[in-house]
Amino acid sequence: MNKFEIRKKIIKIRKQNYSENLKINSQYLFRILKKDNISGKIVGGYFPYNKEINIMNILEDLEKKKYSISLPKIKKNSEMNFFHWSLRDPLITNKFGIPEPISNKILYPNILLVPLVAFDKNFNRLGYGGGFYDRYIKKITKIKKVITIGLAYSFQKVKKVPVNKYDIKLDYILTEKDH
Repeated sequence: MNKFEIRKKIIKIRKQNYSENLKINSQYLFRILKKDNISGKIVGGYFPYNKEINIMNILEDLEKKKYSISLPKIKKNSEMNFFHWSLRDPLITNKFGIPEPISNKILYPNILLVPLVAFDKNFNRLGYGGGFYDRYIKKITKIKKVITIGLAYSFQKVKKVPVNKYDIKLDYILTEKDH
């Protein structure tokens, strides 16, 4: 299957199997962060959209442990940056229907939590097709060391994600089945 076909199939399955109760265990994430010895405490998260796995519990746990949280904003030129956000802060909806922070304070995450449509055993990810995260990861790795962690439902795993030269592998992928 090509990227378009995989995307269409997995989004349909995700809508059929979506559950607010399926969450990722934040303790598993903390084990990864401890193992990888991440020096910074700036997290680039995301606000769950279009039946993506809900990570609000993880962001809350990170904030309680004094991590700075940031969420992405997409600019007019299709460039993405991450801006400071707290769970107590309001959000506004962008042109894609995705909630974004109001803050104009750019943060450069050490830990990037990445939503995805599909993934494979080699940590390749398939997003919505805009290339926002691939471009952002390429940009930020020139600025600082960042660990990339994809978050998804286990049923989003496919045999092989087709990749091209612009696609960037993730460091880890966590699902609701990881404990």
